[in-house]
Amino acid sequence: MSTSTVRAVGKSEPLSWSRTVERELVHRTSVAEVLLTEVRPTHIPHVFLAAASWPRAHATFPRDGSQRHSPLILVETLRQLGLYIPLRFYAVPEAFRAVITDLYFHLSPADELPARAGATEVTCSARVSAVRRVPDASRVGLRLNVTFAAYGVTFGQGGGGVRFLDGARFTALRARNAVDALPARRPEAGCRPPTAQLTVNHPHDAVLALDQGELLVSPADPLHPFFFDHPTDHVPGMVLLEAARQAASYCSRGRLSRPFFGRLKASRFTELTPPARVLCTRHGSTCAFRILQDDTETACGTFNYT
Repeated sequence: MSTSTVRAVGKSEPLSWSRTVERELVHRTSVAEVLLTEVRPTHIPHVFLAAASWPRAHATFPRDGSQRHSPLILVETLRQLGLYIPLRFYAVPEAFRAVITDLYFHLSPADELPARAGATEVTCSARVSAVRRVPDASRVGLRLNVTFAAYGVTFGQGGGGVRFLDGARFTALRARNAVDALPARRPEAGCRPPTAQLTVNHPHDAVLALDQGELLVSPADPLHPFFFDHPTDHVPGMVLLEAARQAASYCSRGRLSRPFFGRLKASRFTELTPPARVLCTRHGSTCAFRILQDDTETACGTFNYT
């Protein structure tokens, strides 16, 4: 039986791309970074339809002449759905803190349509599963799987797990993960790889730095509108995913730049200091990566390329 608290909207009513959903329900400060425009339940329990607008003006859109959106914008849409659906339809309190445990994305390059003028209107079909609640309602967990389509063509999939914790549980979790914070070393501009080797649009999009031959997670712009839209006490998962992508591009001299498949699993929080290291190992068209902090693995994953 569905635990959704809102009735399904009639199937005859088309989705709307006219205005965004509430920014608070996708944990965004800037309305410009809200991609979802409507989310509604269907007549099938735990299945939702959603509309998302992917603008060409977004920071992730490539400036190299490519007409395809970055995989990051698909992952960000997945992240926003993973927050909005539980908060809106599963009675998760807005005050709870969200912890993303893992995620994946899978694009079909042959089916990706070139971006149109203005924005791409994306239709998402999301299925919620494995809903778990503890008896005292202080923790909720679930999994989400989403298919992405534009103009009638399905071009991608994504999914992952998320936990929602009340203040006490989140504080306890952070305390278990706490490390003695060291003063952050802000790398000099000369320590950053060239943007072409990272396959980024602008130097402020770089999230990596070089230090004695090691690649460190060190965002060039701590107020980046996409990666740091709001204050955080740890390195966001989106930054880790992009750091791994940039590391793969750098280590392959730009040959592995746009993955069509990616998977990230976080085993613990990655703290802001000391800078975490990114290790990449290439196996043909696959790249495995690990995020290490104080020699402890905080996240790992893989990318696949055409």
